[in-house]
Amino acid sequence: MGPNACDRIPDIVSGNKPTVIGLYGVPGSGKSTLLHRLKDSLGETGFSFYEGSEVIASLVPGGLTSFQQAPEDQKTAWRQLAIESISRKSAASGQAAIVTGHFMFWQEDDESGKAVYTQGDLDAYTHILYLETPPKLVEQWRQLDNLRDRPAASVGHLQKWQQAEVMKLRRLCRDNGILFCSLSDSGEAVGRIAAMLLDFRRHSENHNLLHAQDRLDGILRSYGGRGKLQTVLLLDADRTLAADDGGALFWNDIVASSSYSMGLAGDDRSMKTLFSSPLGYTYTAFRQATLLYEEASNDGEFQAVCDRVASSVTMHAEMVSLLKHVSAHEHVAAVVLTCGLRRVWEVVLARAGLSNVKVVGGGRIADGLVVTPDTKRALTARLRDVHGLYVWAIGDSPMDVPMMCEAHQAIVAVGEGHGRSKTMDACLLDAIGRGLRACQALLPRNSPHRLDTTTLPLLELSSHEFLDSVVGRRDVTARIVHATDRNATRLLMTATRDATVAGPALREAHRRIGWYLATGFLSDVHVIGMEQYGIPHVQGHSVSGFRVRHEGKTTIVAAMRGGEPMALGVNDALPGAMFVHASHPADLRAHHLQGQRTVVFVDSVVNNGRTVAEFVERIRSLDPIIAIVVVAGVVQTKSVSPAGVIARILEHDKAVSVVALRLSDNKFTGQGTTDTGNRLFNTTQLP
Repeated sequence: MGPNACDRIPDIVSGNKPTVIGLYGVPGSGKSTLLHRLKDSLGETGFSFYEGSEVIASLVPGGLTSFQQAPEDQKTAWRQLAIESISRKSAASGQAAIVTGHFMFWQEDDESGKAVYTQGDLDAYTHILYLETPPKLVEQWRQLDNLRDRPAASVGHLQKWQQAEVMKLRRLCRDNGILFCSLSDSGEAVGRIAAMLLDFRRHSENHNLLHAQDRLDGILRSYGGRGKLQTVLLLDADRTLAADDGGALFWNDIVASSSYSMGLAGDDRSMKTLFSSPLGYTYTAFRQATLLYEEASNDGEFQAVCDRVASSVTMHAEMVSLLKHVSAHEHVAAVVLTCGLRRVWEVVLARAGLSNVKVVGGGRIADGLVVTPDTKRALTARLRDVHGLYVWAIGDSPMDVPMMCEAHQAIVAVGEGHGRSKTMDACLLDAIGRGLRACQALLPRNSPHRLDTTTLPLLELSSHEFLDSVVGRRDVTARIVHATDRNATRLLMTATRDATVAGPALREAHRRIGWYLATGFLSDVHVIGMEQYGIPHVQGHSVSGFRVRHEGKTTIVAAMRGGEPMALGVNDALPGAMFVHASHPADLRAHHLQGQRTVVFVDSVVNNGRTVAEFVERIRSLDPIIAIVVVAGVVQTKSVSPAGVIARILEHDKAVSVVALRLSDNKFTGQGTTDTGNRLFNTTQLP
């Protein structure tokens, strides 16, 4: 089962645990030799190096001889004390500890090996590297080693011993949040192992996020900075851009083309096994996935497999068309944000003629990052809040839901039934209950939909309305819509300016203006847009009707008291919307916005814009992404000029727009008999 959509996914590794790296392998596999070579390569500035047996000998009175003669329970206690001592020293010094250790001892005549690891090992280690030295070579080294009195072991027994250790260690590490990697070429690749250790020492969840942010920010800089870019389309890759899962195809290729590591026999090689373990979809789990890719192939082999996989992947035609359409507009960026293999999807996009679409993803330690569901969430929020961009997000699985929760607009890519995530429906229902607003796009069009089309409305990626919504300019002037120079405006505003019109007649005039603005402007694709729905025809069959998009998930806020008549007119045009009276921003509560897509804030007159600013601030404190449309009869021009209050709101928040009957240069603020509210309700005699 995937993680809850809008909850942070807990990591099994937490706190400031010191980095303690175990070097494991059967006796004679070269652990001590590798330890000394690493010490020469890395130096002792950021690392400390320990022979596990020497640490035990330093703690036990009488040294190693006394230890070997002690009862098994005492041996366990000394082993535990040794690793705890190393962990404490590492925490105090800030250095990463590298420790040689034993997992089990196994005499050739015994049916099974005897495990010698302790709970202290499982608590202390953050990483374990296993030296899977070829058994034939281990046998030779054991025979040449005159310093240690080791019992004879055949090549077959050493191979069985290695297999058992790798299999059991791999599972123990998964269950205890320890990163594990088996190394088959440790004797010839000290440089590669040293690079891994340097990465282990500095890499953390925070480091990972900073690296991902740097990658994303670099992509944005390539678009010429904040002033040019207005909208970002974020897309998942596997089973979203195409029906295929690049990771699964990678492992199929590896298995078919090589005799892969004996330690990954059966389900242990499966990413499904990894992500269904206690690690879940955490940072640690994705780091472990990276180490599995490191095990499977060297850099050259990895690139070759990725290229072969990419050549077998065909993108959805709708996705290709969408990305080409977006790429033609310099104010919109498309970025693929994948938990999968960056290299695969870069090649897939290049083959489709979309090299300009950048990919944030990992796969190798050299990539410097892994993309987790929480990474997706954080980067989406950064685009929205730090860069001030309008964000669309498209994904297909529970790993994409955190990204969707942070985006202004979310689309679930729904593939054919046999290939799509089995846990997504439950995750979506949970997320929708928490406030997720999303539509679904069927890829291909005959795919069965998810949930129902009321909970998750259908959307066609190729529709003109959708494409216009994505690429429509979101600069300040484009989001100030008014009818100042229209003849209809002249007719409608006459009654509102006539001093002889007041009370019910004036309220009706304002109501008509609200209806006119709602039908004529809210339905515009760059404000809210329209949607189709089925209606019964008078002749007895069903036809398509039209309404303002997300009518049933819209909250109309009437700014009391002057905004109420106009708000009622808006409600006439959106009869399915919620209607809320608000004299003060605090009158708006969380339940007024829960599950809603749009807030329409209605006031009769906007002067300096401070009231609008206060209500927008309140709405944003309750919901960071909900669309906000300010509807007014008159908006003072100064408030939407570059230095105006509303203009500053629009500059910062790309999900806010303004609809007005007319803009006015008149700075007059009514009082008494000239106050709009007094005229609407015949209270002009009040002070």
